Amino acid sequence: MSDTPAGTGAQKVGDAAGRGGQAEGIRQVDDMEFASARRDLAGWQGLAWRGAAAAFVLWHMWILLVLPVDPTVSRAVHVFLGAALGFALFAPRASGRPGSRVPWYDWALMIPCLLIPAHYILDADGIEMRSFMGPNWQDLAAGVVGILLVLEFARRTAGLVMPMIALVFIAYCFVGPWMPGILYHRGVDWQAASVELFGNNGVLGTIVQVSASFIILFVTFAAFLQASRAGEYFNDLALALVGRARGGPAKVTVVSGLLFGTISGSAVANVVASGAFTIPMMRRVGYNRETAAAVEATSSTGGQITPPVMGAGAFIMAEVLGRPYTDIALAGLIPALLFYFANYVHCDLNARKQGIRGLRRDELPRWVDIARRCYMAAPLILLIAVLLSGYSPFRAAAIGIAATLVIMLGTALVHRIGVQGQSLPGAVGGAAVETLRDIERALSGSAKEVMQLIAVCAAAGIVAGVIGLTGVGGRFATMLLDIAGTSAFLAMLFAMLVAIILGMGVPTTAAYAIAAAVVAPGLIRIGVEPLVAHMFIFYFAILSAITPPVALASFAAASMAGADMWRTSMIAVKLGLATFIVPFMFWLSPALLAQGEPLAIAQALVTATFGVWLLACATEGWMLEGPLPLPLRIAAGAAGLALMVPEVVTDLGGLAVGIGLVLWQRRTHRPAAAA
Repeated sequence: MSDTPAGTGAQKVGDAAGRGGQAEGIRQVDDMEFASARRDLAGWQGLAWRGAAAAFVLWHMWILLVLPVDPTVSRAVHVFLGAALGFALFAPRASGRPGSRVPWYDWALMIPCLLIPAHYILDADGIEMRSFMGPNWQDLAAGVVGILLVLEFARRTAGLVMPMIALVFIAYCFVGPWMPGILYHRGVDWQAASVELFGNNGVLGTIVQVSASFIILFVTFAAFLQASRAGEYFNDLALALVGRARGGPAKVTVVSGLLFGTISGSAVANVVASGAFTIPMMRRVGYNRETAAAVEATSSTGGQITPPVMGAGAFIMAEVLGRPYTDIALAGLIPALLFYFANYVHCDLNARKQGIRGLRRDELPRWVDIARRCYMAAPLILLIAVLLSGYSPFRAAAIGIAATLVIMLGTALVHRIGVQGQSLPGAVGGAAVETLRDIERALSGSAKEVMQLIAVCAAAGIVAGVIGLTGVGGRFATMLLDIAGTSAFLAMLFAMLVAIILGMGVPTTAAYAIAAAVVAPGLIRIGVEPLVAHMFIFYFAILSAITPPVALASFAAASMAGADMWRTSMIAVKLGLATFIVPFMFWLSPALLAQGEPLAIAQALVTATFGVWLLACATEGWMLEGPLPLPLRIAAGAAGLALMVPEVVTDLGGLAVGIGLVLWQRRTHRPAAAA
């Protein structure tokens, strides 16, 4: 809100980055996360795009909260009006200048984007009848053209990897009769393929249904939160909490990632949103470029596994499993806390080794200012309360948006009266106009941010359609069953590798959706609980953002820090090492997913926390105030792993070794004064 005062600690410590750093960061997120540069539409085209984008989001809110429409119609409108907006916003090539106007060929692409929803709106009953009798030429044309449009939409917004995966699966429909072993199938007629891959089992299927409902509403909630400067407040809160501690800037990055990451669905977006001031802040107190970038990348990636608003894939998981979203969020709570605890411990141990100080008191926001703005957290707290009360995610998001609107209007009103000295009537009118402008920016901004999610969900629908049409998912499940006959651990390891490989170079939402369609049925067939199987896949799909050789979040942070991408990625893997292990632990015992008796869950949380600390000590080679020799590092790592397994015997063994190491360390090295 342009007229409200900033005056935040984030701005104090971020002066080194400057406005140019923010602008450069925004350009980098476009390069990293999108295939081509976004156009900065000017003149009447810019006004028309913002108006259409705001109307697009408002329409979704209307049909979700007020007047539902036919699901297939809403999905078609969601995908293809979204594609029309996307073709206007995204240039077809990454190189060159994107321009400020929409060229004629993109106007031409928008025509079929409008005709396909019109076909579903005007002939909904006929389409449903022909699903039993066979398609007509309009259905076939909509299927073929719609699939091509989705592939181009995904290419522009998510890069070549996602459409190439979809094309490989489409080709598999026709080359299956010549494929060996488990890949063999009898082949698919092109007409059946076009209808099935486009219809309710493909592009317009479950994945897009989630995108058209849960995802767009929560992206809108996040956009309103950011318009109200909640993200800025969370950064200031993190600064006030841990800024003065040893290695304070890195710890601020971890805590702000935990707070801010939960309102953003993209690891790369999180990197850019906070990295413009956290990376220079870390560099200023002594962190090298690679470590600063890795801390930012890892903490930003963790936002997608952090309740209450986890990554978009979590909403797909809830729909696929047929379980309330609150179940998914509750299951993700303990692993998310372990993830950020591991990050925090690594930052602390690294600071101890390097002798890195915290920030000065005058560089931090004052607690009185933090307390004065505590209302900024109200929408998120209200969202959590409404979700836990048993209301639907739709209603929770709507109430959160309403609370944010009240804050935006109230903040503008108070500022105009208290700071600018305006009269009450003038302040009310000015605040209302300012808030309306902010609402328009939030609505059009949320449409802009949801473009990629729409495209990748639609492309992932193609993959899911091929898996269902050819039956390859069942054969893959049989292969996993065979592997599990030799070793269940090998089957889980194979599933992990598939999830990470599928996630390389594609957004995590698509990575999870594809891996869930390919891998989850096999895991369930070998006896893994459905929630555990999907959470296992979800975590490794998320972690692909920091896993070499294609680690989008690590690469984005490295670009912002001017660091080596490969070293940054390897340090990020070290920081997130515990989270690579936790999914195997909750496979062995679902207590880490908050499933089971409260006492067992509490035991799993306490022992796993100690285990994560020991594992961090082992990988950093440092415990308390002194280094760990290699044999003791191995012992600490083994004890940490034992404690992370939720079993009494392993817990007792790990606890004994861990306590012994701590006592030895205290005798060998005198503890220094606490930071």
